[in-house]
Amino acid sequence: QLQLVESGGGLVQPGGSLRLSCAASGLTSDYYAIGWFRQAPGKEREGVSCISSSGDSTNYADSVKGRFTISRDNAKNTVYLQMNSLKPEDTTIYYCAGTAVVAGCPLMDFEYDYWGQGTQVTVSS
Repeated sequence: QLQLVESGGGLVQPGGSLRLSCAASGLTSDYYAIGWFRQAPGKEREGVSCISSSGDSTNYADSVKGRFTISRDNAKNTVYLQMNSLKPEDTTIYYCAGTAVVAGCPLMDFEYDYWGQGTQVTVSS
C-alpha cells in the first residue's frame, strides 16, 4: 500500500507563498502519478494539479495556472506544490493522492486510490 503524508500548510497573507510537500512510502512510489486536490466546506473536491510518475507531464486547474507549480524528486519520494500569489479563495485543506497510471496524470479524484490526511492552507490578512 502507498502511504502519503502532506506537510507545509499554514497561514499566509494574500499574495504570499507556501510550498506543500507530499512524502510517499510503501509501494514503489515513483511508479505512481501524484495529484493535489482541495475541498472547501460545502463544495466538491477540486483537482488542483498532478504530475506523472516520471515527472515529464503535469496538469493544472485553470484557477491555479500561472500561480502554482508541481514538481517531484523521486530520489526523495516527494512531490512538491509551490503556491505563489495566494488568494483568500485558495483557503482550504489540500490533499495529495496517488494512482498507478502508465503515462500522464488525471485530475479526477475518482482515478486515485491512495490519499493523504491533508494539510490546511489559510490565506488571510
